[in-house]
Amino acid sequence: MLKRLNTTKFISIAILSAILFGCGTTTAPVKPEKTEVSLTTVTKSSSQYMALAANEKNKETRDKYVLLAAHAFINEGNGNAADKTLKSIAQDITQKPELMAEHIYLSARALEMISTYDHALKILDYPSNWKLPNWQWVSYYQLKAHLYQLLNQPIDQVRQLSLLSQYLPTAEAYEVNDTIWRSLQPINEQTLLSFSNDTSNPIFAGWVQLAYIAKHYAIDPNDLVRHLGSWQQLNPNHPAAAKLPTDLEKALNTQPYQPKNIAVLLPLTGPRAVVANTVKQGILANYMATGDDSVTLNFFDTATGAQGAYQQAVAAGAEFIIGPLLQSEVEQLQNMTSESAVVTSVDTGASSNGVTNTGAVTNTMAVAPATSVVSKTIPQLYLNHIDTFTADPDKFFFALSPTDEAIDAAQRLYNDGIEQPLLLVSNDAVGRRMAESFNTQWQTLTNTPVEIHYYDRGDKMKVTVQKALGVIDSKERIARIKAILTPKIEADFRSRRDIDAIYMISASQDLELLKPFIDVNFSVFADPVPLYTTSRSRVEGDSRETAEELNNLTISDIPWLLSPNSETQMVNELWPSWGNSRKRLFIMGYDALDLVGKLAQMRALPGYQFSGRSGMLSVLPDGTINRQLSWGRYQRGNLRPL
Repeated sequence: MLKRLNTTKFISIAILSAILFGCGTTTAPVKPEKTEVSLTTVTKSSSQYMALAANEKNKETRDKYVLLAAHAFINEGNGNAADKTLKSIAQDITQKPELMAEHIYLSARALEMISTYDHALKILDYPSNWKLPNWQWVSYYQLKAHLYQLLNQPIDQVRQLSLLSQYLPTAEAYEVNDTIWRSLQPINEQTLLSFSNDTSNPIFAGWVQLAYIAKHYAIDPNDLVRHLGSWQQLNPNHPAAAKLPTDLEKALNTQPYQPKNIAVLLPLTGPRAVVANTVKQGILANYMATGDDSVTLNFFDTATGAQGAYQQAVAAGAEFIIGPLLQSEVEQLQNMTSESAVVTSVDTGASSNGVTNTGAVTNTMAVAPATSVVSKTIPQLYLNHIDTFTADPDKFFFALSPTDEAIDAAQRLYNDGIEQPLLLVSNDAVGRRMAESFNTQWQTLTNTPVEIHYYDRGDKMKVTVQKALGVIDSKERIARIKAILTPKIEADFRSRRDIDAIYMISASQDLELLKPFIDVNFSVFADPVPLYTTSRSRVEGDSRETAEELNNLTISDIPWLLSPNSETQMVNELWPSWGNSRKRLFIMGYDALDLVGKLAQMRALPGYQFSGRSGMLSVLPDGTINRQLSWGRYQRGNLRPL
């Protein structure tokens, strides 16, 4: 206790002495320690950072405060203020890589908000020799990948993401790897192949090679395993070498359908027999071209009932079923009870994908209890689609759907950079469904609805076109001005300038009137906008005179019809009375048989695309066949593929 008191007393005396000494003498002020300003996070408002910058004497610190203020402006949604703030120090910013990099990065962020994505990318370029902290490289590659995604350039997006992953912790790198894999899935094989030897970025090249292998060899698991093994040996340090993408692992474990007995359900008699026969001819053409004698192909008539035809196919030992064709028939089979839709066979160790190889088909109720039995659904490719169906891993839906074509068109216009299209649509059930599908897809892509005008045939078509293009309003304004002005003046109408494309959904007989109406109702003061239309609008014959009238019109259709070849010539000779609609059904049948051996892998690997004669085909998770059409353009009297 005594020691503690003495210590206290000593401290008190020392403090008192210091105070007294301070009163009698003058000492130099102690400089506060300088606080390091970090650019990594923004914790204040833009106005607070601007105030700090105004009061700061040290140039480097002042530049940091200005950069933080610009970042805060961006966070506040004020891109113009951010851009102005950054330009105020652009000429004399402290020449340190960290500050210069942040200035470039924030300038690109501001331009993304107030200018174009291309403009932002143009300035977002760091010298490779800059020594920067990891967080700046992460921000840099993230932004570049984001901008390329907005520009719908997946290859360049993947290139930036592959550079980004090396600066991230393992868990975050895995997430980026998943994004890379998803981004590569929609890209076709030929495009992937063209980028597969990029020696400047081996990680990027490795991803592209892996995506190509997954697509090209997915149909044959043995080939897929072999090529994946070779890829892993060549890329031992690649992020995907240690952990393959989940869907690729799934594809490795999925056996393809290899049926030896294929049943086809079609309405071979009755009012729809003409349509069904066209599909049948397509299937037979493929069967004859393939020349596989080990496969049996049997046709069953659904005219008297789809369920009865299905049961006949089951009794005949069908291992895969194509059809039925009509929506009503698809609904009939979807409504069948599970007992009547299941085939029971002796277990011979067949794969779990639903393919039966024994041909022994019996009724489940009739099997003796002692028999080893496996219940399996016969895999089936329906040749139509219904709105309500029960998804099944062995059921697939393939349709030449007009609504799907409209969805594909919306994606095409978006990819072409169109921002405000106008739709001119025939006022009928098909036209309305297609317009609604286009609009839904467009809103998904842009968050804005599309402008739609429905026309009726005859004289009303011209009025609808003039109203849609703003010509009627322009002529009314001119008439009012002429009525009040003397002397009389000459004036020409003006059409709208706020639209940048027109998509026409019309029948072929309407197109020959609709396009000229559009041409003459664009005023001389406005540049004509791109015109798009559907395969439904395609004029039969494609004579040179017709093609010249449709000059500069872009149209979607199946690739087989856009690129004439020996097959199209043969079909024209065998069935000269067929129009384009029947030729599309013929090709649908042809592709349906081709799909049989690919469907299991296409479903397991969403990025697996089959280049069919009816389009670029892939399988959605619910079993729907997604069909991407080709496009052509009328130029100088010819329809040329794009």
